[in-house]
Amino acid sequence: MSITMKHGAIAATVIFSLAACAEGEAPDNSVAAADAPEAAAHDPNAISYDDKPSPAEILENSAASDWRALDPENLLYIDLERGRVVVALATRLAPAHVAQIKALAREEFYDGLSFYRVIDGFVAQGGDALETREIKTAAKTMKAEFDQPLTADIAFDAIDDADGYAAKVGFVDSLPAGIDAAGEAIWHLHCTGAFAFGRNNEPDSASTEFYITLQPQRYLDRNLSVFGRVVEGMEYLQALRRVSPPQSADDDMGETILSMRIAADLPEAERTALEILDSSTETFAAYYESRRNRPEAFFHFRHDYMDVCQFGVPVRAVTISGAAEE
Repeated sequence: MSITMKHGAIAATVIFSLAACAEGEAPDNSVAAADAPEAAAHDPNAISYDDKPSPAEILENSAASDWRALDPENLLYIDLERGRVVVALATRLAPAHVAQIKALAREEFYDGLSFYRVIDGFVAQGGDALETREIKTAAKTMKAEFDQPLTADIAFDAIDDADGYAAKVGFVDSLPAGIDAAGEAIWHLHCTGAFAFGRNNEPDSASTEFYITLQPQRYLDRNLSVFGRVVEGMEYLQALRRVSPPQSADDDMGETILSMRIAADLPEAERTALEILDSSTETFAAYYESRRNRPEAFFHFRHDYMDVCQFGVPVRAVTISGAAEE
């Protein structure tokens, strides 16, 4: 199949509506006196941060219950010569795509293939560039899972910050997600490290070719099916050699995928045991707020805002017994 997802930019136009001023009257840009107390109450720069913990202190004082072990059955390992990339698979919002990548990994479809399309600031795309591999147990094409109905069994941990692509953003199982204005649909976001399948123009044409975003590509939200996120090894993807899709075997095929495996299929000694900060906890909320308004003495202005894609959800390595590594 040809991959028609192209590297594009989206231009955002912001229109500011200015009230017309009476002739000869200067615009009043000040906060009305009556509104000043309320504005000050919400001004993050009008309060002291001396007694507020830093992000590092919040994590240092977190409880074991604030962290959730990443299930080996839903961890994908992409082993490169540079090192291991670990992807947390999102079973709740894209279960069929998760099942597809598991089937492909278990039939060793990607072993020896490559990241053949790596565009700076866009994506690293991998798979069968020349369509030479046989699909054995996996589906030949996939029904799109661009979004899912937002049902009562999906725990959506919302944040207050506004977003330009979704009516509301937050986290599902600690992975970034958005919902529509009606509160009826939910999807995972194209933040850095989003793991998704490419496709042709037809919505239901995804099959084997995957990509990982090197920077946020939010205009792709609800146009392709995101079903995971890189939780370790992003530096190896950022360092990949930049290449364009090959036209023949004589072209540069990019860097080789040594193997792709589901963690549960490997002996424990070969696994990368990880925990992620649970987005349903008070500690997660406190950590998020400490990133919105940094309490450290270095910061003299706080913006009272955090772009959901700029928030790095903490992930830590643990021993097989469950103790956090130093």
